[in-house]
Amino acid sequence: MRAVVCKEFGPPESLVVEEVPDPQAGPGQVVVEVSAAGVNFPDVLIIQDKYQFKPPLPFTPGGEIGGTIIEVGDGAEGVKVGDRILASTGIGAFAEKVAIPASSAVPIPDEMDFVTASAFLFTYGTSHYALKDRGKLRAGETLLVLGAAGGVGLAAVEIGKVMGAKVIAAASTDEKLAVCKEHGADEIINYTNEDLKKRTKELTGGQGANVIYDPVGGDYAEAALRATAWEGRFLVIGFTAGIPTPPLNLVLLKGCDIVGVFWGAFVGRSPEKHMANVAELMTWYKDGKIKPHVSGTFPMERAAEALNEVGNRKVKGKVVIVPK
Repeated sequence: MRAVVCKEFGPPESLVVEEVPDPQAGPGQVVVEVSAAGVNFPDVLIIQDKYQFKPPLPFTPGGEIGGTIIEVGDGAEGVKVGDRILASTGIGAFAEKVAIPASSAVPIPDEMDFVTASAFLFTYGTSHYALKDRGKLRAGETLLVLGAAGGVGLAAVEIGKVMGAKVIAAASTDEKLAVCKEHGADEIINYTNEDLKKRTKELTGGQGANVIYDPVGGDYAEAALRATAWEGRFLVIGFTAGIPTPPLNLVLLKGCDIVGVFWGAFVGRSPEKHMANVAELMTWYKDGKIKPHVSGTFPMERAAEALNEVGNRKVKGKVVIVPK
């Protein structure tokens, strides 16, 4: 089969596409024919040896798929050949086939195509866990989403609305913010030409936002922390603009919480709770309340281009690699 291969850590341009052996289904595993593979920011970091998970070389990057089960290993329960599924893979998704634990395969409804499936689990799973389990977002509260036009950001905008919050979307361009409005944002802030703290306070009657969703970090983190309401919750999702060092006296003065969100660890530690969350997300999808925004698809030969678009924060929603 063909796969994108990382033979040495480096930029996306160092990846190659080549023939590799077909995977085999071990005990408790299935082999999936990959129809689509979502591209996420951790993929950009992993190939450069900048992520907490460090796979041995060589490896195939890519952390989520939509596809069809074509082989079932011994002891794999609840699955069969022909099942249409999505799954989080960690690595290995940018290939024509991948072997995964049967327990990680999530059935998808007939109305969900494979491109949508491959853009669903990572972003909506992260944002659902962040807002529901870590942020304890309540109906009537105000949610400020940074990087709101990105994959996890748009998911947070949609989920925030489903949970009954007033959602303020913050992003770097008017074009990105237009997409946020299409996905339900009540208010928008362009933080390249507006003061993030000041504008958030204006939009909340001087109170600040109850929950901050921050996948960006960098200089925006402190401004957002200063715009947090009394006893608010600041959710640390990621650091696309760098790891911030906000002054902790702000946490004391606001009586707020800084809350870490590590969805991947949660999935491993609490698989039953994770699957219950996924079931709720699927219900919302079938009810038309959430839907991934896919701004582009790429063949494997253009995987570097897709990764660079994500790394350079040019993507609105998600981009997807289509192996065939």
